[in-house]
This record gives sequence, structure tokens and C-alpha cells, in this order.
Amino acid sequence: MALGAIERALKSAKLPPLAWYDALLELERAGEKGLRPYELEREMLLAQYNLSRLIDRTERAGYVERRPCDDDGRGQVVVITAAGREIRKRMWAVYQPAIQRAVGDHLSAAQIRTLDALLGKLIAMPTTQGAAKGVRARNQTRTHPRRRVRKLTPPSY
Repeated sequence: MALGAIERALKSAKLPPLAWYDALLELERAGEKGLRPYELEREMLLAQYNLSRLIDRTERAGYVERRPCDDDGRGQVVVITAAGREIRKRMWAVYQPAIQRAVGDHLSAAQIRTLDALLGKLIAMPTTQGAAKGVRARNQTRTHPRRRVRKLTPPSY
């Protein structure tokens, strides 16, 4: 329901899908050092094959670039480009009011504070590799609570 409304808002604004926003946000947070694909996979809780296609598409659009990994001659690092930072900001301008309409407008200030506190505890919980794999196996898309929590407030820089 909320995700569908957000995806529709992005599409009507002729912007990329929400998964692109999530990837670009994680890469922007990583800064110039970027992230190895497996690190981005872990942060987004996407299956490897979904992430590979996502990286390919965002790279073709000019929003990310792949660089050789200094520590691993066969590895690569994915880094956000200036165009990627710009499109992520344009997406946030549509995303933020859409999530406010879909979620925030239906909660009181006290409910928002409670939700924030509860989800903050979930984010802070340590995860084991096995638990993360279990979440991924059941959930091949980006609906893990941690992914959605940060979207209620604008990213801090």
C-alpha cells in the first residue's frame, strides 16, 4: 500500500524506482570509498542477482561507476557519481512527501515517536550472518524494516 503509492509518485515524476533510491543512498553514505557489491547487498538485503541487475542499470544511467578494488585485483567497488547524487536528491523531493502522505499523515506525534523508538531498537539489534540470510531468503525485495525506517526522515549529511 505505502510502497505502491511511493513507487507511483516516483513513476509519475519520471524518476527511477525506489530500489534505485535505496542503493544510491547507501552509496552516498559510503562516500568516495564506495561499497563492494556484497556490502551493498548486505545493506539492502537484496538477492545477489537482483543487486547485479540494479548495479548494471544504475551504471548504464550514469548514476554509479565501478572501480577496481585496491585490496582484491578481481573485485570491484561501486561508487555514486555526481549525477547519482543529483537524481537521489530529486527522488527524495518526491519520496518524502509521498511517504508522509502514505504513513505520517495517519499517525499522531506520539505514535511517530513510539514507532521511531521501536524501529530504532530493531536497527540497533546485532544480526548474525545466518539471520540475514534467512531474511533474504524469505524476502527478495527491499521490505526489511530497517530499509523503510530511515525513509521517514530525510537523510542527514
